[in-house]
Amino acid sequence: MSAFLFFSVIISYFAALIIISRITGKKADAASYFIGNKQSPWYLVAFGMLSDSLSGVTYISVPGAVYKQSMTYLQVVIGYFIGYFIIVYVLLPVYYRLNLVSIYTYLQQRFGKNSQKTGAFYFLVSRLLGAGGRLMLAITVMQVFIFNRFNIPFGLTATVFIGLMLLYTYKGGIKTLVYTDAFQSLFLILGVTLSIFAIGSQLDMGFGELVSAVDNSPYGKIFETDALQSNFWLKHIIGGALFTVGMTGLDQNMMQKNLSMKSLGEARKNMIWFSFVMVLVNVLFLSLGVLLYHYAQVKGIVLPSDAKGAIITDEVFPWLALNSFGAFTALVFIVGLTAATFSSADSVLATITTSFCIDFMEFETNNYSEKKKENVRHAAHIGFAVILLLVIVVINRFFSSRATIDLILMMASLTYGPLIGLFAAGLFTRISFRDKWVPLICLVSPVVCYFLGEKDMAWLNGYNFGYEIILVNGLITFLLLLLAGKKKQTAAA
Repeated sequence: MSAFLFFSVIISYFAALIIISRITGKKADAASYFIGNKQSPWYLVAFGMLSDSLSGVTYISVPGAVYKQSMTYLQVVIGYFIGYFIIVYVLLPVYYRLNLVSIYTYLQQRFGKNSQKTGAFYFLVSRLLGAGGRLMLAITVMQVFIFNRFNIPFGLTATVFIGLMLLYTYKGGIKTLVYTDAFQSLFLILGVTLSIFAIGSQLDMGFGELVSAVDNSPYGKIFETDALQSNFWLKHIIGGALFTVGMTGLDQNMMQKNLSMKSLGEARKNMIWFSFVMVLVNVLFLSLGVLLYHYAQVKGIVLPSDAKGAIITDEVFPWLALNSFGAFTALVFIVGLTAATFSSADSVLATITTSFCIDFMEFETNNYSEKKKENVRHAAHIGFAVILLLVIVVINRFFSSRATIDLILMMASLTYGPLIGLFAAGLFTRISFRDKWVPLICLVSPVVCYFLGEKDMAWLNGYNFGYEIILVNGLITFLLLLLAGKKKQTAAA
């Protein structure tokens, strides 16, 4: 199939998003941009959060990573499921009781402005790096299989995609994203299900035979029982639960959609339904990964590899989808990849703009005119888009050799750990902390954890830190905050 047809499909897809944004963005104001006027339907938010949470990393990297890690990523997904219920019953009630727009306002009320700005800063860094990694992966795939045929350089491709994202997020903010994310979730799920169907069709296998192939595959292992391994089941479950608390519950990007609903009850309903569907969809992606390698083995297909002969796992799914599964499935794959990646990235531009305006520009306390607020919001939105573009280019240049799912979770463990420590200290202690020390404390813990995560601990009998490093990071932050606490006790917010 021609690259021109792929290109046309992508442009048509973005045109549909722009049309949706024009309809939902009519008469948009600050309230609709930040919290959707508190009128977002819970079922649309729940469905849209699928594409926001899964992203292109799940779409490409999780199926490919089955080659090295089997289905042990499901251990992390079990942790995710536990983490969602912590959000539902611990964090959401606090956010709704305080009627927050930015969740980091809680830190200001509990500790002070330095804590608020530190929390917001880690969110900005986390989301810019995470979105940059996700976009880099998707754009690289499209670059290799489509845009290289037109001799379009990577930098120009990335610039065009960022520009398209700006077109449909610039005005409507969260009000628009609730609808565009639901639209994109539909194509994400179509991408994975039709790919599984294509494998079954070409191998003449029914549903039961596909399930049996996954169950009997050497890649079908789910639980790692060796405690010294980085993917030991308990490490993954603990890490997954804390990743969810950090990357969803303490993340403005994810919570802003929940705060756009009219009541705590609807927000809880959204998260509970979303948690069950999230597990199911991840099972589909992991099963797809097993079937991809089964298909390649049966058909005798040589998978893409590097100069040393090692399989490039992030290219396995796109390689087979675009070259072996037929024209229709190839088109669905491209649209699904676009949906998975850009729904998680486009919301970042709106939510980091929200955090910047509320936490750094202090829109809720400074007496800015409505015109100035609008100008600042628009300038921040465009400015963060430029920064995101630079992050994509840097990651592509220096970190593209590492499996993207590992890169994303490694960065998350370093940047969300301090947020977990900060919020835990606020919610579960009654000590008033020295606010001026918070920025330094939140810098020390990720630096320590970076070196712990990069080294085999000989003094721990060869113990390798896995995703549980985020727990260590949060714990160090929490303990240092206790040391910096004042003697006088105050009530927790």
